[in-house]
Amino acid sequence: MFKIAKKFTFNLKILRFFLIPTILVSTPFFNYIQEAKAGLEFQWNQNSSFRKLKWFQKENKRKYRNTIYFFFRPSDRKTDILKINLAIPKTFKSTLNNEKISFCKVRIGGFESRTKCLEDIPADFEIKTDESGLRSLDIYPYSPIPSNKDSYAIVFKIFNPKRSGLYQFHSFVQPKGKSFSSYLGSWTIVID
Repeated sequence: MFKIAKKFTFNLKILRFFLIPTILVSTPFFNYIQEAKAGLEFQWNQNSSFRKLKWFQKENKRKYRNTIYFFFRPSDRKTDILKINLAIPKTFKSTLNNEKISFCKVRIGGFESRTKCLEDIPADFEIKTDESGLRSLDIYPYSPIPSNKDSYAIVFKIFNPKRSGLYQFHSFVQPKGKSFSSYLGSWTIVID
């Protein structure tokens, strides 16, 4: 009996020797499970009349300082652009002011380079709020945005909203030679 108890405690010590360090070492990795990126973007009303546009943000956490780039790639622009209207979702509760919004020629980053503004495009910005609480941003560049091979971006330097979720921004542009704006596409921003 004494020999069996001694063998049992010896086995328990060996088990404890291997089990406890394994748990202690693997615990920090469980904290980053929610950081996994799915590579899937959800967009409402996904049909042929809605167009998904590219975007980039530096930080996706709630209430963090963030820089959001809304891209206008060459494939998105068919003609020169006179005016850009950005419809801001009603639920996107973040303070927007003209000093924190810019429009620039941009180099879209990737695996080897970072996204950054190459040249600021002079423009007038007008933030409108209608009676139902919907906000929109009108951008009037001083000269038309050409339909060349350069990429352009609207850049927000803001604090993320307090609520996490998906926020869908819609873009309307007024092409050169037209007197009305037409739908260009939508960006779906994710805040965790």
